[in-house]
Amino acid sequence: MKSVRILTGRGVPLKRSDVDTDQIIPADWLKRVERTGFEAGLFSTWRDDRSFVLNDERYAGASILIAGPSFGVGSSREHAVWAIQQYGFDAVIAPSFSDIFRNNCTKNGLAPVVLPLSSVEKLWDLVENDASTEITVDMERLLVEVPSAGFSESFPMDAPTQHRFLNGLDDIGITLTHADKINEFEKTRPSWLRA
Repeated sequence: MKSVRILTGRGVPLKRSDVDTDQIIPADWLKRVERTGFEAGLFSTWRDDRSFVLNDERYAGASILIAGPSFGVGSSREHAVWAIQQYGFDAVIAPSFSDIFRNNCTKNGLAPVVLPLSSVEKLWDLVENDASTEITVDMERLLVEVPSAGFSESFPMDAPTQHRFLNGLDDIGITLTHADKINEFEKTRPSWLRA
């Protein structure tokens, strides 16, 4: 996982609530054995509708998804996070996330940013009025900023999760930070138990 400190990019206003993981990446995509190519399945049912926001050329290349409440509800599928990232998004801003989806985000380096609905609505207005609006997600200061509009809002994140992002640590990386202690423990085990 790469270190995530400051993300700056344009936003996409996904003005929908209770978006579930099957809507993010339909179940037929879960049959794939590769861990790549999921961007084609992102919101694939909705993308058939020409008026769906991801089909709006103004938002091409945007890297911050701005969604409604209860984003990522439903079944646990890491594929949903992979699809969002592979499409080009580095962060999802929403008033709330399902716990499992949020956990999958933090383990894969997709920043799940919780802001009040009123702040999300302000961001929607800003990017709808000007699709070139740049949004900054500062993982060091835990702030979302749009300097051109004077928008600045803090967001909550527990210290271990923030540490994970700032240092680019997945679960294996976190374990490896304790390698010296693990090696010392292994030396105390009987030889027939050592690998």
